[in-house]
Amino acid sequence: MSYVLNNAIRRQISGIAARNMSGTAAVAGEHSGGYKVWKRLSFFVAMPAVGLCMLNAYLKHQEEHDHPRQEFVKYDYLRRREKRFPWGEGNKSLFHNPHVNALPDGYEH
Repeated sequence: MSYVLNNAIRRQISGIAARNMSGTAAVAGEHSGGYKVWKRLSFFVAMPAVGLCMLNAYLKHQEEHDHPRQEFVKYDYLRRREKRFPWGEGNKSLFHNPHVNALPDGYEH
């Protein structure tokens, strides 16, 4: 029984492989217009999708401006300065944003 089943599976696999190999080989320099499909997809699907994502991110960012900033709570284990930073006055990090990031004593604005 297993011999019959094994031969049937082998015949099926070899038939599939033969059908897949029976097509013509790809020749360099011949294009069947497939690039036109991808060009159209890029311009008419991908670009508008990127634009919609940008619009969504911009609108979500604008919503954040309406919310008030949270009250500053000074915790002993946050914003510790054992050593001064080697730039500026030494209290602000390299990418410090005064509207968002607090200093050890509180917000600047």
